[in-house]
Amino acid sequence: MLDRMAQTKIPFILGTTLVLCMFFCCRTTQQAETTYMVGDDRGWTFGVSDWPDGKSFKAGDILVFMYDRAKHDVVVVRDHDQHDYDSCTVPEVLAGWYQTGYDEIKLEQGITFFISSYPQNCASGMKLAINITA
Repeated sequence: MLDRMAQTKIPFILGTTLVLCMFFCCRTTQQAETTYMVGDDRGWTFGVSDWPDGKSFKAGDILVFMYDRAKHDVVVVRDHDQHDYDSCTVPEVLAGWYQTGYDEIKLEQGITFFISSYPQNCASGMKLAINITA
């Protein structure tokens, strides 16, 4: 009787151990996203276009835009619209338009541009170009 119980428990214990090992191995190899406050303490404001310098952004990271929503907004411009970014032009088809004053935007792989829809703000440096890796 004892042999039969041992025979049924051993495969169960081995299977459970294998599943737990796979869970923890997969979990530790996944990189957690990083949350970045755009402009650091200044927030999304004039002259932040050099803020990304020296930073590495990965797909899944989150950018937080904090600003006075009565005066500013955030428009997402995808990589195929660099002309719109360079000229501070809001594209006809928006990838995203945020106006809450506290916006969390999850990054996707590729080049993504962020601008203010207010041309004078964008021309004063309220725009970012971010290269997001996998």
